[in-house]
Amino acid sequence: MTSNLKRAEIIVDGVVQGVGFRYFVLRCASALGLKGYVKNLPSGEVLTLVEGEKGSILELYEQLKVGSSYSRVTKHAINLYSFQNEFTSFEIRH
Repeated sequence: MTSNLKRAEIIVDGVVQGVGFRYFVLRCASALGLKGYVKNLPSGEVLTLVEGEKGSILELYEQLKVGSSYSRVTKHAINLYSFQNEFTSFEIRH
């Protein structure tokens, strides 16, 4: 039954720092029942590492590609991996 459970690394770039994007990711991921974290990278990108149902992860990715009303996503990428059950909640990391 864990074959539908996945882990994903999502990277987005553009105007995604200093505009509340991490809080947007937190709300979206929590609403989808996903666990993991989001953090700003020194490069100006935002990294989301998330675990949960594959369909929910792909829905989150679609939401992050669009972004929040204050952000402007210009590049995005997702990599799927085997589920590791590492997280108990979703959080913003600094």
